[in-house]
Amino acid sequence: MSQNYTGSNSPLIITEPYKELPANRYVESVSDSLKVDELEKNEGIQPFLNDQTTPTLSVADAIAQMLENLGVGYAFGVAGGAMASLWGALSNSTIEVLNFRHEAGAAFAATEAYFANNRPTVVFTTAGPGITNAITGLFAARGEGAKVILLSACTSAPQRGRWAIQETSTYTLPSGGIFTSGALFNYAITIESAAQLPQIFRKLALALAQPGGFVAHLSIPTAVQTSLVEDIALPQLDVSPFPMTASKEAIAKSVELLSSGPFAIWVGFGARDAADEIRQLAEKTGAGVICSPRGKGIFPEDHPQFVGVTGLGGHASVLTYMEEQPPLRTLVLGTRLGEPTSFWSQALVPKGGFVHVDIDPEVPGVAYPHVETFGVRSDIKAFVKELLQQLPDAPHSPMSLPRPEHKAIEPAPDVDYPVRPEVLMAAIQKIIVEGSDAIVMAECGNSFTWSTHLLQFAEANRYRVSTGVGAMGHAVTGVLGAALANNSKAVGIVGDGAMLMNNEISTAVKYKIPAIWIVLNDARYNMCHQGMKILGLKGADATLPPTNFAMIARGMGAEAIVVVRESDIEPALEQAIASNVPFLIDVVIDADRPAPSGGRNKSLAAQGVKSSSAKNPAKQVSFPMI
Repeated sequence: MSQNYTGSNSPLIITEPYKELPANRYVESVSDSLKVDELEKNEGIQPFLNDQTTPTLSVADAIAQMLENLGVGYAFGVAGGAMASLWGALSNSTIEVLNFRHEAGAAFAATEAYFANNRPTVVFTTAGPGITNAITGLFAARGEGAKVILLSACTSAPQRGRWAIQETSTYTLPSGGIFTSGALFNYAITIESAAQLPQIFRKLALALAQPGGFVAHLSIPTAVQTSLVEDIALPQLDVSPFPMTASKEAIAKSVELLSSGPFAIWVGFGARDAADEIRQLAEKTGAGVICSPRGKGIFPEDHPQFVGVTGLGGHASVLTYMEEQPPLRTLVLGTRLGEPTSFWSQALVPKGGFVHVDIDPEVPGVAYPHVETFGVRSDIKAFVKELLQQLPDAPHSPMSLPRPEHKAIEPAPDVDYPVRPEVLMAAIQKIIVEGSDAIVMAECGNSFTWSTHLLQFAEANRYRVSTGVGAMGHAVTGVLGAALANNSKAVGIVGDGAMLMNNEISTAVKYKIPAIWIVLNDARYNMCHQGMKILGLKGADATLPPTNFAMIARGMGAEAIVVVRESDIEPALEQAIASNVPFLIDVVIDADRPAPSGGRNKSLAAQGVKSSSAKNPAKQVSFPMI
């Protein structure tokens, strides 16, 4: 059970304490001997040890028990000698420990596990390269708004500067940003003594109870992990979830602005826990609804008031709407409006500006600093509920709105080889999206644009893409965390380049995680290849040697099939969904089919970006690195 808060990137989750503890309470005690009735009797200080004269609990054990009480259910990582004691403590706790093949994959999986079940997760690494390998995945966790705690080992004080194996100290790694709070970690500390644990536990408990994401780093020297905890008392914390509500004045001003003319609703990932309220608001007011790529499905895409997806892989119907039926203002809910969502296009700016709601006060106005913006700091769900009470109903039925363009698929050629990506997406829509409850994740690159543009979702929390960091390998490995934490199938739509970079098929086989990979195999980094071609730039090589991913997957113990003909797609998808083990579908796709990015082309053209192609200088570009 959990309480949810919404924000610009993620809901704030406050998980209940470990199993038997009272609802909505974190208890600052790591002793598993305290029962519910004792907790109810003792509202003051709870010790680590139950009046034992000889301490027997190690720092590693204490940390594992603290994490249990914080609601952590899964720990993902790669072990090593420097953190053997911590690894053992986690393995002997109630936390499910999964040993991955690479630390970045573990961090991506931890991120997606958080979004699947709204419980904080742990990443564990050994010293040196264990930490640095995990940084990309943790960078993604911070950018996506996940709640993840990194546990790493570092070199003990007496050995620092003496070239220990994988030495991790200020002699070998920069302290700022890795071992201190900053852009990567919201909170970071090196534990040099058990006496620090009460303060650390308090910091973690309070931070996890706040809206938004939270990424922490606890670095524990090898020797400290095995040191014994003396009679240290940890105060009990009552951390009840609370909605961050806007002031009455902010609500009144919002109602005034939105009542002065037609408005649109721009839905972001941070609004995913307010799906029902947003639908009611749209139907009450007749507002057209657009969404960010990460916001797909929060407002049903089959609803007549849904106009389309903005940004990368988005729909030209959004720009048609803004040109032909322009709203006076746009109500922005839970999105930063960054480049992947808006491309900062002036065509998406309404005449009266934005009413921008977010839990982060720095978000409203940051993407469009020159545009009139009324910023509201609030939980999205609570804010929309207030609007439902105070905004008047639409005076008449909403006019017909532009709808996302979906061109009819041309009949199959005489030889249905290789597979056209749009045919593959239509099959995924039928078998996976509509025929199952699987979470669907799209990798960055052309997998992102094909999936975002062509797939349609009618419910929230079914589709996941990364638009901030956009690291290759995020979906390839994150699909394990999503499937595990959601206790259901999860499907990764990925490119061959990402699959070669970082996959965890072996891990999925070991733990029998029902992940499915659909590999768009075109023997290219095709977004780069197509982009360079459009720009008229020659000489850059984005090709890959042809790879049989099904053979690789079977070699690791998974089930797999190669699809080279369009007529074989649906049977392969049905076989994958029916399987109880990890499954890979290696789809040989037509590499020359241009990825859908018409909406982005118009946005880039509005920003003045033109192709340098000598053959067709007027042709609009579609290359994300521009």
